[in-house]
Amino acid sequence: MSKITVERAHHLGRDKARARAEQLVQKLTSKYGLEHDWEGDTVQLSGKGAKGRLEVGDDLVRIVLELSFFLSPMSGAIQSEIERVLDRELAA
Repeated sequence: MSKITVERAHHLGRDKARARAEQLVQKLTSKYGLEHDWEGDTVQLSGKGAKGRLEVGDDLVRIVLELSFFLSPMSGAIQSEIERVLDRELAA
């Protein structure tokens, strides 16, 4: 299993950052067949290919994903995509 951790600082405030993080959640769930469940400012992600969580704080968004054996070879591409989407969505 591969583990991906991406953190991005933001200056949007918790509510706006959460709304923007939803864009990443939707992309991951549709592209990789994951289910998601928001609980406060944390969303749990799970599926056959990966599991993890995305946390939205006052000034930081953190995503931690553990990839299955099947998705592990694509960890670099997946991490790059997460970074790109977060950078775009969290830009002030």
